[in-house]
Amino acid sequence: MKHPSRRQKKHTKKRYLVRNWRAYDNALQRRGDLTLWFTTAGIAAWRARGPTRPGGQRIYSSTAIETALTVRLVYGLALRQTEGFLRSVCGMLGVNLPIPDHSTLSRRGATLPRLRLRRRDLSGPIHLLIDSTGVRVHPGNTCRPPRNRSWRKLHLGVNATTGEVEAMKLTSHRVHDSQPVNALLRQVRRGLASVAADGAYDSQNVYEAISSHASSRGRAMPRTLIPPRKPALLVATPSIAMRQCNRNIRSIRKRGRRRWHIASGYSQRSLVETAMFRFKHIVGREFRARSWGGQQTEARLGCCILNRMTALGMPDSGMIE
Repeated sequence: MKHPSRRQKKHTKKRYLVRNWRAYDNALQRRGDLTLWFTTAGIAAWRARGPTRPGGQRIYSSTAIETALTVRLVYGLALRQTEGFLRSVCGMLGVNLPIPDHSTLSRRGATLPRLRLRRRDLSGPIHLLIDSTGVRVHPGNTCRPPRNRSWRKLHLGVNATTGEVEAMKLTSHRVHDSQPVNALLRQVRRGLASVAADGAYDSQNVYEAISSHASSRGRAMPRTLIPPRKPALLVATPSIAMRQCNRNIRSIRKRGRRRWHIASGYSQRSLVETAMFRFKHIVGREFRARSWGGQQTEARLGCCILNRMTALGMPDSGMIE
């Protein structure tokens, strides 16, 4: 059926039960914990150190700027409020540290070095889920917001087992979904057991990028779960990568799309949609930074915050029949 009705089982609202509610409830409480502390190593790394240059010298290290911007995103503060918040925390703790002002945070945030995504160190290959979402940006110093408001496209690679963000890439809204796949795969340091994405990634470049990533790590081609387009045909002389495409086409012809979603494990791709919802709900639906560098830093900090909250605890839910 080309256009299924809303009365079918796929579209009916289902009920879910959280099986680890006590642990998940504790994790939700810890996400709002206001306990802050400064370690000895953090205090030592707060001030900038490096070769002296002509002119004014840097006072704050990248660690200080990253800490301030992280506090800003977690608690939804403006730059001036972040400055006052950190100054009051240092005063209560009796820590004599210089606090960067709001203009320094705005300027240094656009040139902050690339942040490393903090993940739990698990061994073995992972199941990677790829998708993208749009995030709005500030229109700038205009009298009224433009009709066609500009926005950025955030590409995420999520670990299906842990729910953590393994890779991210921020591009303009004119970039196609399948173009940053190479950049996402380069950030994944472990092997891949499978890769799942929606129909927008159904292109030969994506299959070849996944095959190249696997061969560079001495592994076989992972199971690639990308639903082909409706008029898709089998490749006559397929390469190692395109054999996965032919396999998906044959399986869908035999089972149908809905049964293929369940049998192949493609239905797990909804977890990346959950990660994007969490990013917009926790970090925000639009970037506060106006510069391109500041928006990239804000997106990466948001992914680091999500990984930290994911490590505290996630719900283990199951559908009620």
